[in-house]
Amino acid sequence: MIEVKQISSKNDKKKFFKFVIDLYKGNKCASPNLYADEFAEFDPAVNDAFRFCECKMFLAYKDGKIAGRVAGIWHKGVNEKFGYKQLRFTRFDVIDDFEVTKALFAELIKWAKEIGMEEIIGPMSFSDLNEEGMLIDGFDKYCMYIEMYNAPYYVEHMQKLGAYKVVDWNCYRIPVPEKHDERLERLSQKIMERNGYELLDVAYLLKHDKKKLTGYIMQCMDVLDEAFEDLYGTSPLNEKQKQREIDTIYQVLIPEFAGVILKDDKVIAYGFMMPSMTKVLQKSKGSIIPRGIFAYINAMKHVEIADMMSIGVAKEHANRGAVALIMNSCLKGLIKNNVKFLETGPELESNNNVQNLWKNYNPELVKKRRCWGIKVNGESND
Repeated sequence: MIEVKQISSKNDKKKFFKFVIDLYKGNKCASPNLYADEFAEFDPAVNDAFRFCECKMFLAYKDGKIAGRVAGIWHKGVNEKFGYKQLRFTRFDVIDDFEVTKALFAELIKWAKEIGMEEIIGPMSFSDLNEEGMLIDGFDKYCMYIEMYNAPYYVEHMQKLGAYKVVDWNCYRIPVPEKHDERLERLSQKIMERNGYELLDVAYLLKHDKKKLTGYIMQCMDVLDEAFEDLYGTSPLNEKQKQREIDTIYQVLIPEFAGVILKDDKVIAYGFMMPSMTKVLQKSKGSIIPRGIFAYINAMKHVEIADMMSIGVAKEHANRGAVALIMNSCLKGLIKNNVKFLETGPELESNNNVQNLWKNYNPELVKKRRCWGIKVNGESND
């Protein structure tokens, strides 16, 4: 017997977050989220996205045991921006039982009909900076901090639901060169001189003036909003959301992995990489302290794999070479820290501007993620 319950209590939310940790216990590729992060993400008092979003969380029980979970997000901000009538789903995890999946999505479809939505899409969370996309290829590869793992049978379940592709994201692994490219260094110098660009000294400010550095990082968030505004499913971040992201950045910031470009003391481009936290999250089992603290310290000191989190250029400065400056700065940092590989976060397969950044560095396509769509009225997408 399958029963689906809408949840809201702290105790039930803990079960909701713990389910995925138990489901993938021992899986070397899964990267479970931290309880603190998850509670904050689904707390209206912390996550300011709730000012323009509504959320419902569901747990599915089979024979008295938790067998699946899903959350629905009514993102009024994105719907208004693009003219959509969509309900998002996120944190979908399930045992290999299609009847459980069907029961969970029946609740989402019911809610979608009640609020006049025409389509359910996902996995997508509250913002483009959060987890998005279901893994459809690359199940034997590590998941990044900003990704969530899922087993191959999820894809079969979605297909049985009649789901269709909305967009796909590609994830690449790039070997870090052993020596720095002097041609890129010379090109960067010319670009800086021609455009009056400056490279922010992140390391100095982190040590001597963190308040000023925070101001520059806040400007990076503004550039992100501008650079990403036309991409699928994005919505601008408000000040409270940006501050949450900045707090996260400081937890994993290695100055050499951050490139910030200034023009007249204003941020016009940025690139941010971080040490891979996959092993840390696996060790932590939901809580960094105490279980994952030593793994965290080791990950910050000995970086073998770095994750590319985000890169953005203000539209006014697009095609003026700012990206070359970021690449030059960050590559020097990766080489200095003996990093072996750089892994990109999910990049829309149609986003050629970003994917062209890696074409000279032997990128390997290692994972693909999909945003699925389901028509609420049951019709196909043809």
